[in-house]
Formats: sequence, structure tokens, C-alpha cells
Amino acid sequence: MSAVPLNPTPPARTSELSVTLLGATGSIGSSTIDLIRRSRDRYRVEAVTAARNATALAALARDLGARFAAVADPACYDELKAALAGSGIAAAAGEEALVEAAERPADWVMAAITGAASLKPTLAAAERGAVVALANKECLVCAGSLFMRRAAAAGATVLPVDSEHNAVFQSLSAGTRADVKRIILTASGGPFRSWPLEAIRQATLEQALKHPNWSMGPKITIDSASMMNKGLEIIEAHHLFDAAPEEIDVLVHPQSIVHGMVEFRDGSVVAQLGPPDMRVPIAHCLAWPARIAGANRLTFAQMTTLTFEEPDEVRFPALRLAREVLRTGQGAPTVLNAANEIAVAAFIDRRIGFPHIAALVEATLEASAARGVLREPEAIADALAVDHTARSLARDLLPEIAAKAI
Repeated sequence: MSAVPLNPTPPARTSELSVTLLGATGSIGSSTIDLIRRSRDRYRVEAVTAARNATALAALARDLGARFAAVADPACYDELKAALAGSGIAAAAGEEALVEAAERPADWVMAAITGAASLKPTLAAAERGAVVALANKECLVCAGSLFMRRAAAAGATVLPVDSEHNAVFQSLSAGTRADVKRIILTASGGPFRSWPLEAIRQATLEQALKHPNWSMGPKITIDSASMMNKGLEIIEAHHLFDAAPEEIDVLVHPQSIVHGMVEFRDGSVVAQLGPPDMRVPIAHCLAWPARIAGANRLTFAQMTTLTFEEPDEVRFPALRLAREVLRTGQGAPTVLNAANEIAVAAFIDRRIGFPHIAALVEATLEASAARGVLREPEAIADALAVDHTARSLARDLLPEIAAKAI
């Protein structure tokens, strides 16, 4: 657990921190840039990347004074190069270009690339000992043991950006690891928190995309509706904080004010509170161990009620699947994540219904176990191989699952 120490000794900070933004054009990247713009004298941008939005990336690179910009899609290289012509900013494209961006000499790296494409560049940043602000789930869900082991060996510092894990990280500073009884992740419950099971089974895409508190991309919003995001966060917490499955609990908290808690053995519970705004945990990581302005402050006088309830794993089976996967270990979390991505994409494309998401994930896990592909990833290539196999299985199972009445 040395990559995320309880009482960390921060790295030496200069007056200007050099930063790289992996996934600069997404929601996390945009929030990070908003914070950097407010404190331009504190930060210098080394590199920025995007999946394929070359024009937007070039505009950001110019505005931020970046030295390097890369798009993941090689087909977008010419557009990026043309948009950066005369700027002096180097342009590149492809998987190796993302790794190059991560390897450039930035003190602090925001790892916000979504999907399996995040694995190689994020690990590259960690292996050179950078401070890695981890905003993607795949590094820990697909290759958690491998990633944390290599990050620790390189002396990297991993700072969790997810609001729940960041809340736990802040709360853990109140005691020692030996004194921790349990870690509690909170969940909004999503748009279907109070819906009966039969109504959830009939939920439409439009209804699933209406999150009551957070403004997020479609994938994570659907994951919130199914509570798969909380299942993935349980797996992440296991790796980030070296916590056994039985030490990690989930509580539904509809107001999204308390983001995470740590219960210590003396009965004390330490919690982190904040508005439902990702700029809060990003600001914490960006300035750590200091503090900078983040988002609007909480107005406690306007908070009439804070409520908590146990999650229902019958209505939200993704939570059950995630816990089972964590106990299984090896490559099972990689399969869970891959199958869920295929299922969510199919739901967004209206090829399956909402309840088929969890059904496809479960069927893919069963098929993967039967074929003996749940091996522990020893290298990034292994994790990607399991991911590829799981996606192929999920696609093959999709017509069968779609035809089922659930």
C-alpha cells in the first residue's frame, strides 16, 4: 500500500508544478483545466492528450502553452498537426504517443483516459515515479495488483481522484492503518434508487441518463444507474487502500454530500463532505499537500437532511457481481469491466434493455470461468489479453441475452 500511504511524505514542490493531462478534453480534464486556469502562476502544462478530438485538443494545447499534444487515433494526426502548425507544440498520434506523453518530465499526471487505453500510459507515468492523480478505473479494476506493485517499486505517489476514494484518502489521515475497522463508500443511488424492481426492468435510456446530482458522461451515468460504478469502486478501494473485501462497505446517500467515511476501532467515524462537484477532489490532488480554491462551498444552513440507507443487491445486482468478482480475484475484475463496457454500449445503442446489462456481465463471467481465462495478469499484455477475450465473449453472448425476458 506504499503507493497510497496513510500519512504520506509529500514530494518536494517547486514554485511551479509541471503537469500532464491524459484525457484533457473529457469532463475530468475540463475540470482540471478550469482549476489550472485559476492559478496559472502555479502550474505549467507539459503535455495533453485526447482520444480523437484533434481540433479541441490543439486549442487547449495552445491556450495552456503545452509542449506536446497527442491523439490516440492515428487517423486524426494530420488534423492535429495542421491545427498546431506554427505553434512550436509537438504533435503525435497513436498508442505509443499516449505513452510518450506520460513519460515526458511532468511532476504531476492526471490519468483520465477512459477504457483499457489508459493502462499503458498511466503505468508509464507511475513507473517513472511521478505523482499520478488517478481518475480512470481500468488501471485498478483490470490490473490493480500489478499497477500498485509497480507504482510502489518506482516510488510513485498515487492520489485517488474519484470523489469517494479521495474522501477515504482524506479521512484515513485521522489514524493509522492498524486502527481502521472499515471503509465506507457512499453512493447516490442513481436515478432508480427508489424505483421498484419491475419499473427498473422497464427503464429507458433517457431515464437512465438523468442522474439526480452529478453531471457526467453517458458511460459513467449508466454505471451509476445500475450501481456498477460502485461495484467497480469497491474493487478500486481494495487495491488503493489494501483493504479486504469485508472491510469495504457501501451506503446509499442520495444527497451526495458525504462522499466517503472511515470507521476506526475506537468507534470514531471520520467523513469528508463536499458539494457534488469533481473540482473538489481534483483540487485536492492538484495542490496536495496544500489546498487551492476548488468549487462552491457547502452552505450547511441550507442542508435540511442527510440520509443513508443500505444498498439493495436484488434491484441492483451489479453490486453483488462486483463483490463476487473481488473474492474470486485473478482476472475476474478485468472480465467484469470489459463485459460491462460492452453491455453499456449495447444499451446506449438500444440493442438491449437495462436489466440485460448485469445479465450480460454475469453470463460473460460464467463463460470466462468455464474457458479458464480468469488468470491473474502478470503484465499489461496479460490484462489486455483477458480484456480482449472477455469483450469477444460478451459480444458473442449479446444476441442470446438480448432475446431473454428479464
